[in-house]
Amino acid sequence: MIQAQRLGHATIETTDLSRALDYYVGVNGFVEAGRDGDAVFLASKLGQLNIVLVKSGRSDCTRVAFEIAPHEKLTDVVKTLGGLGVAAEIRSDPFPGTPAAVVFRDPKGTEVELFQDWRFLTPNQNVAGVGPLKVGHIAFFTPDVQGLVDFYQKALGFRVSDWLGDFFVFMRCNPDHHSVNFFRGEKERLHHIAFELKDFIHVNNACETLAMHRIPLGWGPMRHGPGHNIAAYHRNPDDHVVEYYCELDQMKNEELGYFEPRPWHVVRPQRPKTWVPREWTSGWGTPPAPDYLRGRN
Repeated sequence: MIQAQRLGHATIETTDLSRALDYYVGVNGFVEAGRDGDAVFLASKLGQLNIVLVKSGRSDCTRVAFEIAPHEKLTDVVKTLGGLGVAAEIRSDPFPGTPAAVVFRDPKGTEVELFQDWRFLTPNQNVAGVGPLKVGHIAFFTPDVQGLVDFYQKALGFRVSDWLGDFFVFMRCNPDHHSVNFFRGEKERLHHIAFELKDFIHVNNACETLAMHRIPLGWGPMRHGPGHNIAAYHRNPDDHVVEYYCELDQMKNEELGYFEPRPWHVVRPQRPKTWVPREWTSGWGTPPAPDYLRGRN
């Protein structure tokens, strides 16, 4: 079985590339690391590729990239996917710093890139703006949540961390509580993209940065139930929901079957479970804004 190791980057298509760059570079503090036609490659302040912006006739997340183990042969990965009925191919130089990747589409049509070799694109540096550490997770609307759960488990080795009712799932591929979410909705599209920050002070400073740019918060700051991360949400110029978060639950040892104990856990030990909607926040915070749930059936 193929085992995804971490979420690498997301490709975001936008109808207004200049406006999107003003947001991702000027507000978020990503660093432009290169261009290829209508595509712009953005690295975090630590130098890893996090976002690819592409000028398009729509605004959505159309591609996600995951790192896999270095011992995996890409030809074997293609064969494994083929055995699952998934057509895949190896592409050369798919993005800066990476010589090859296996590319295929998941059941909702999002292109998935699996890569191994990579390099830092920029030196570690101070940036203007928020300065996220990484793109931490991506959530998608889909009519078939369980179908995507089954696919990501079988094809990429993801595990279910938690459910919110039967309509929102949290899945992990490493110790982070979740790297992808699937949320029931009428159409396949981006629900939100989340950037990990260092700590609560970093989240506070990020909210100050948003205020300076006249970007209002849509929800938070607050602490979630599933994942227990502190989070704050806003909408970017493409009307995508963006989350800043810190203190996400960790599962350090899968064999133990529980998340690393934290002071804010009500249930001890905290294990994967199905949460009821009223437990969406835990300890403090407001309920989700109505537009956060937009698209749910």
